[in-house]
Amino acid sequence: MTPTNPTSSPSRPTTALVTGANKGIGYEIAAGLGALGWSVGVGARDDARREAAVRRLRDAGYDAFGVPLDVTDDDSVAATAALLEERGGLDVLVNNAGITGGMPQLPSEVTVEQLRTVLDVNVFGVVRTMQAFLPQLRRSAHPRVVVMSSGVGSLTRQAATTDPLATGPVSGAYSPSKTYLNAVTLQFVKELAERGEQRILVNLACPGFVATDLNNFAGVRSPQEGAQVAIRLATLPDDGPTGGYFEDAGPIPW
Repeated sequence: MTPTNPTSSPSRPTTALVTGANKGIGYEIAAGLGALGWSVGVGARDDARREAAVRRLRDAGYDAFGVPLDVTDDDSVAATAALLEERGGLDVLVNNAGITGGMPQLPSEVTVEQLRTVLDVNVFGVVRTMQAFLPQLRRSAHPRVVVMSSGVGSLTRQAATTDPLATGPVSGAYSPSKTYLNAVTLQFVKELAERGEQRILVNLACPGFVATDLNNFAGVRSPQEGAQVAIRLATLPDDGPTGGYFEDAGPIPW
């Protein structure tokens, strides 16, 4: 997969939106895309953290702007789409926002409310943003969508081993949410293919076991390392793959 650095039009740089970008992997994805000369929207709910992230990116010389975005709120997502429309449209969407829902999550004990909360961010939030931005992506010269999933969503891996390094801990909400996310993303890919819109490249990415506050910084990879797979997929050439599920080492079995 050879990276490219597309520009949507002569009048503006390529514009990307990264959800959950005020810290961790999302911030490093935004920084990596900003380093390409792109204009990067930092999507986040928390005003103070979002603006602090934007300041850091701008201080580093990147073209960054804040986007007050709550992926669980229909009105917030619609307002974000309107904001990007006013700026000239979107070229690359990186669905990074996600939560674990808290651990432990034994399936015999996880509550329906806990499961609903995780799904609202990890799955329904992606559906909301995809639906809101597809009209703008259709107008882009080089549209890309990256969906941050996880290898723990692989049913093949879950069925093959109990090694938590491969499957994560036993989880009644988080791991299944990533499996559901993989499945619904593939349905978007199928719909785009049926509409003859395969040029909108949509791929799933696993950052690996990254040290972030989601896992109390127990991970073995840095956020910068975790961001690399998303940056590669965001910069795919026009003949790059779509409907794939990737980690740094290559495709992940479904």
